[in-house]
Parts: sequence; C-alpha cells; structure tokens
Amino acid sequence: MLHGRLIKLSTFLNMSRRHLSASPSPRAAKRTKIEHLTKEDFKNGLFLAPMVRSGALPTRLFALKHGATLVWGPEIVDKAILHGTRNVDPTTGVISYDGKSRAIFSTHPIEKPYLIYQIGSSDPELAVQAAKTVMQDVSGIDLNCGCPKPFSTHAGMGAALLTNPDLLCSILTALREAMPPEITVSAKIRLLQTQEETLKLVERIVNTGVSALTVHCRTRNMRDRDAAMIERLREIKEFVDGMGRGIAVIENGDCVGYEDAKRVKEVTGADSVMIARAAESNPSCFSQTPLVDVSETLMPDYLRLSKYLGNHWALTKFCVSQFKGAHVKTTKRIENDVRGQVVSSKGYEHLGAVIGESTGEEVFQEIVKAIEARPTRGRVQVEESEGETVTPPNTQNPERPTLNAPMISDFQRLMPAMITGQDPLTPTPSMIFS
Repeated sequence: MLHGRLIKLSTFLNMSRRHLSASPSPRAAKRTKIEHLTKEDFKNGLFLAPMVRSGALPTRLFALKHGATLVWGPEIVDKAILHGTRNVDPTTGVISYDGKSRAIFSTHPIEKPYLIYQIGSSDPELAVQAAKTVMQDVSGIDLNCGCPKPFSTHAGMGAALLTNPDLLCSILTALREAMPPEITVSAKIRLLQTQEETLKLVERIVNTGVSALTVHCRTRNMRDRDAAMIERLREIKEFVDGMGRGIAVIENGDCVGYEDAKRVKEVTGADSVMIARAAESNPSCFSQTPLVDVSETLMPDYLRLSKYLGNHWALTKFCVSQFKGAHVKTTKRIENDVRGQVVSSKGYEHLGAVIGESTGEEVFQEIVKAIEARPTRGRVQVEESEGETVTPPNTQNPERPTLNAPMISDFQRLMPAMITGQDPLTPTPSMIFS
C-alpha cells in the first residue's frame, strides 16, 4: 500500500514539473496602467465645455476637483498644434505644446483620463495629423462643428461644417480610422434651422463611428443671450437611440450647475449635460455645493495654481476676471476689489497681497488628491509592459493553461491585482445623475 502511494506521489510531482519551466530572463519593467474611455463614460455625466481662453488647464483642474466627469480643452486649430514643440516641465509635470511666444496647448498627466482635445479643422488629413500629435496626452478627440466665430468659420471650420456635411463626416471618418481604438472620437454641433435637417446630419455623424455627440441647442445665428432650444433635443436623443449604436447624446446650452442639470436631463432625455458659461464664472459649479465668496475661496487659489503651473499671465488674468458667485461672508465690493487688483497687475509677482508667499504646489496637490479619490467608473484598463514579459529568476514559470491542466489549489486561485485590474488608487470619473 505504501509503495502504491509513493508511486502516485511521484507521478503527481512529475506532472507538476512538466507544467513548470525555467525562467529565461528577468521580467521587464511594467508601464503605468492605462485607462481608456468607452461610450459609457459619456453617459450620466456633467462635463466642462470647450471654451477658448476660459478652458485653460487651471480651470479644467478646478472643474475636475469639484466634480466634472470629463473636461474638454479649448478648440485648437489643426495647423497651430502642428507647429508646436512638446515640452515637459521637470518640476510640475506640465506638458506644453509651445509656439513662438506662448504655449498653444497645455495639459498635465493627472487630467489625461478625463481630457477630450477639441480640434478645429476643415481638412481630414490635417485633422488626423493634429490628433496624432497630441494623442499620447489625451483620452479623446472632438471635432468642433459649432463655433460661429469668424476666426473658426472663415476657413470652413466650426459651424461652417454644418453646411458641408460631406466634409464634416469625412473628417470624423478619417479620425476614427486613424486613431487607435482606445482614443474616442466625438463631435460637437449646433441645431440646424429645421428638425428634419438636424436629424439627417445627426444620422450621418453617428454612422461615422463616433462615441458621443454633443448638441449645442442653438442655431448658428443664435447668441448666448438667446434662450437655448433644449426642447428640440428629446427627439434627437430618441432618434439616436433608435439607431442602436449606444451613442451618448450630450446637451449643451443654458445649464447653470449640478442641480440645474437634473432639469435639463428631464426636459431633453440627454445622456449627459455640458456646461460652459456657468463654469467660466465658477468652475466649482459641477459640485452639489459650489463655492461661494469666490474672492476668498476661488480667486487666490486659482492664481496660486496658475503661477505654479506656469499658466500664461494674460490667460490667467482673463479667467479670474470672469469669476463671480454668491456672497455669504463677503460682499460684491470685496470681490470687485480683488478682481481689480488682478486686472491691473502685470504679473503674479505683483499679487502678494492676494496670494501670499504660496508657491501653489499645495493647491495642486489638493487637486491631485481629489481626482485620485474619485469612485470607480466602468472603464477599460490595459496594463502594458516593455519587451518580453517573463518570470523573475529563481521562481517558477507556469506554462500557459490548457483544458488538460491539473487542478490548482485554493491558494493558487488568489489572483494579484495586476491580473484582476482592481486598483483602488487609479483615478476614474465619478458617476453622477444615475
């Protein structure tokens, strides 16, 4: 009997050895875990709209800190970014695409999982070149098809694309074909004069393979003072749903904050809501409790952060000059006094009375903490490694499992986080309005 048991044990050990091999070389170093947006990330959210000047890096970071699900960068014309030089600040980590006199576009890795880069273009080839230039630093590419300003429309970009659907769709198709699958492609349009025309355009856009469609609920000739026609969006949303592509429809126009977004969603049926002017006035509007007394709670920290990140002074001055909010402990006079000091200053060095001796790093670290503390959202996570991945020396290297593999013990069933993809420290957008 003992002899038989020894034979069985010997057989088991031999089987085990056949499923083990020596390690040829050390394991290559792991890269940082990469997070990819999906169509679902454009749903149940509250987004920062693309805004020239006002959509600067400090504004986007404050928006993320206070609850924005995703943030759009300002429209950048395709040719402009192609002439920029990518530089990384070794101290702050800020990534700048620099022109001759100032940065054309700036970002930071902490916002990459939530950042959509908006392109102004009227040429499929240039749009693709621009997207490839920045795709390592963003999570999605958005085509501006709604800006009515002359600087955009004179070259056939922005709202001019609404009257040239063939060109509009050819740009989106080119972007989708050229971008890797982990980079989303989306579009932002305005309403056309009739609902029938709008639905025809929407159908063509959805068929290009976009992940999301934002509709600014005004026509090309309407201005901000004109009330957005949000009631027209419900039919568009139902139409897109009927196409069965799972595309998110995002409302833009006249939403003033977190609570108001609930009203907008109820009226329109939109998957998500995008905020522009209210965020320009107070980037904490995405929060259930937006900042009040902004001359004390927002302006100083915004200036400190901008100084730390090296944000161009003229850009910072413009953004701060737009801030306003409710007064609880302060007064409108105090707010105007602080704003006046900023507007009359020629640089950060002249604002000691407002920002003190702070370098701004502590403000940045508070934002980093807030972003990293976001609850998990269902996103695709891919972990890459450089070179061949093998087991370190002096450890067992299991062969690939097969249907004939021997049963493993409960201990062997415990899978590390590297395999399960569960990493509580990885920042992911918060889900709101669900």
